Amino acid sequence: MNACMKCGRELTFNDIGAYRKFINRGSTQYLCKECLAARLDVTVEDINRKIEQFKLQGCTLFV
Repeated sequence: MNACMKCGRELTFNDIGAYRKFINRGSTQYLCKECLAARLDVTVEDINRKIEQFKLQGCTLFV
């Protein structure tokens, strides 16, 4: 089980994909979307919008 390295929340496939896309593709530890949004100083909705854009472009980091 992967858990957020900051808050400990269980991670989804898209949480991991977002961290890899925005921070480090080779990472083995991740932040949930809420903690990632705080780190990037954006909203979770902003991240969700970008995930949808990347999915439409065929990015395999997201489902």
